[in-house]
Amino acid sequence: MKKVAVIGATGFVGTHVVKELSERGYQVEALARDTSKVQQHENVTAKSIDVNNVEALAEVLKGNDAVINTFNAGWTNPNLYDDFLNGSVNIEKAVEKSGVKRFITVGGAGSLYINGKQLVDGPDFPQDIKPGAQAARDYLNKIKENTTLDWTFFSPAIEMHPGTAGVRIGKYRTALENPVFDENGRSVLSVEDVAVVLADELEQNNHIRERFTAAY
Repeated sequence: MKKVAVIGATGFVGTHVVKELSERGYQVEALARDTSKVQQHENVTAKSIDVNNVEALAEVLKGNDAVINTFNAGWTNPNLYDDFLNGSVNIEKAVEKSGVKRFITVGGAGSLYINGKQLVDGPDFPQDIKPGAQAARDYLNKIKENTTLDWTFFSPAIEMHPGTAGVRIGKYRTALENPVFDENGRSVLSVEDVAVVLADELEQNNHIRERFTAAY
């Protein structure tokens, strides 16, 4: 049975990733600053971490088969850009130091391309989340330089929201640099199915050292 560390385990995405992995039978180390919100499950062990303490985080990560990073510095954080980028870089360093090779990290949809331009650079991109989207885009460019880890960068659909009554469809379509649109011209994926995508990527290794996205 594989052992997987999930960073940001109490966040919007991380909570569902922990649930999906534990229900698939993985031993999950749920890592978060505040572990009081970690879901209780026989396959889940909660550990408190500070993502910017590289040495301590590396020690916690040792012995895992893979790391899934869902870290978010908080959309209302006034220092969102720097905190997201620095946190992401430090997490990557800690994974390297830990000796774990497989690393899946979640960024935003803002770095996806439509007509040759990244969404985050468009005039209609929401200003309140723009610093986070810019940080995720810049981190994607940084991780592309990493030749040590078997990394994957996942950009969710443009519309990622909780499914109605927790809908987990379990089916989706993928692409690399451009959003996946449905017949109504929408790029949508519930957070429950984001967790499915990440767990499937962990098992199938379809996107080693590349970015991909998914939607219905």
